[in-house]
Amino acid sequence: MDNLAHALVGAALGRAVADGRAPHAALVGAVAANAPDWAEFLIGFRGRRLDYYTLHRGITHSFLGAAVEIAGLTLLIGLGATWWARRRSAPSPAWGWIALCVGATVLSHLVMDWQGSYGLRPWLPWSERWYYGDAVAIVDPFFWLVPLVALGWGGRRHWRPLALVGGVGVPITVVVLRADQAGSWLKVVFAGLCVVAALGWTRHWFGVVGRRRAAATALVALAGYALAQGIASLPAKAAARRAAIVRFGPGAQWAALTVVGRPFSWEPIYASADTVAGDDWALPRHLNDPQVQDALLHTSEGRAMLQFARFLTAEVDTGPSERGGGMLVLLRDARYTRVARAGWAVVVIRMSGGGG
Repeated sequence: MDNLAHALVGAALGRAVADGRAPHAALVGAVAANAPDWAEFLIGFRGRRLDYYTLHRGITHSFLGAAVEIAGLTLLIGLGATWWARRRSAPSPAWGWIALCVGATVLSHLVMDWQGSYGLRPWLPWSERWYYGDAVAIVDPFFWLVPLVALGWGGRRHWRPLALVGGVGVPITVVVLRADQAGSWLKVVFAGLCVVAALGWTRHWFGVVGRRRAAATALVALAGYALAQGIASLPAKAAARRAAIVRFGPGAQWAALTVVGRPFSWEPIYASADTVAGDDWALPRHLNDPQVQDALLHTSEGRAMLQFARFLTAEVDTGPSERGGGMLVLLRDARYTRVARAGWAVVVIRMSGGGG
């Protein structure tokens, strides 16, 4: 999921787990919950398109990577907190609670990323296999609003924490209410929750004393929401599987993909070795074309797309090119794009002299 969702859920989880036991539990939770993403910069990720196909959701999002991140962050935070406590002649921090806070929030990142249709590879470096939950979309505004409200309800009655919540809440509310992708019912429920959030703050439903309870309540609500989508996805997945078998036989590949802005909605997609299709579209894959095989096996871009794309398609363009000679091989992941010649999940490879 997006980094804002990871940060807000991580802050709420840190507060629910270790508030009052570990120093700055909410802040630690927000930072640790994003560790699998920011740790990618330590292994060569630079934000290039190809990096997203190879390094993103790679080793830093595996169980091994998470273990290293948990150990490293616990050590850094624990040493820093111990040093600060000694400077102030305060009691030493509880390392066990720091480890629990960091561990829970780092692992929350893996769970949240798994539940969508982008997927992750938890068994790296031993297995490159991707796992997909196909339950909750990669961007879901309730994963912003619900933890944010809980953090606000648990804040001090002062303009500064209120301004911080408003500084995050107002922009995301504008984005959601103006988004064409967002369904009507989602906008209505989101607006209603904003009213409840304001009511809860003005009536002081939780406050500082009850902020752990507020955070825990929000997390239970989010877990229930995600679980409900997971259960609701089962009939959609079963229907996609049946349709794939009818169309392409028992060896067909299939999925029910999440739809951003429309919770509890899924888009079926089916594939054989030769074709990728939906309910009202179909594309040839061309994966056995010699030029495509050459690109997939003998270029870094091709190998990257081969291991990343869930529904890989290819197109060979032998026409004239703006940038000179050689044919073009276009690789696409049909989860995200079907005919575009540039953009996300599209790789264009120039094969010199008609081959590699």
